[in-house]
Amino acid sequence: MSDVYLTKDGYEKLQAELTELKKQKNDLSVEINDAREQGDLKENAGYIYGKQKQNILMNRISELELRLRSARIVDNLAINKAQVSLGATVTMKDENSGSVQTYTLSSADEADPSLGKISVSSPLAQGLLGAAEGASVKVRLPSGEKHLAILKVEYK
Repeated sequence: MSDVYLTKDGYEKLQAELTELKKQKNDLSVEINDAREQGDLKENAGYIYGKQKQNILMNRISELELRLRSARIVDNLAINKAQVSLGATVTMKDENSGSVQTYTLSSADEADPSLGKISVSSPLAQGLLGAAEGASVKVRLPSGEKHLAILKVEYK
């Protein structure tokens, strides 16, 4: 698998999720054993449901472990802090409407638009990547083309 780029916060968030899922796995094992002791496994809804839930849980645990093993923390990488890249907080002005917006470019795992974090693979972020403070960029979005002026690029 190729490298997964995460901010330190994103890495810690995935680590915490993994810890919680492993705890859930242990609790689920107890539930499955209790259901197994009730007899006929073919008609035991608790057992069948528990095994299905366990399968989903194990798949997510495997996925997280793989992501964390191949993760590279962008906070530690030597990047040009004058340009927009993963981990940058960008303040921009829509040149048509005059509205000012601020977003932090994050990995898909960390994205939460309600908190101002957008995925680096989103159309907006893709249009901003590599731009510097003071630049004017044209970004193609599903809603149409936007002309944005980059007011500030910072790394927190």
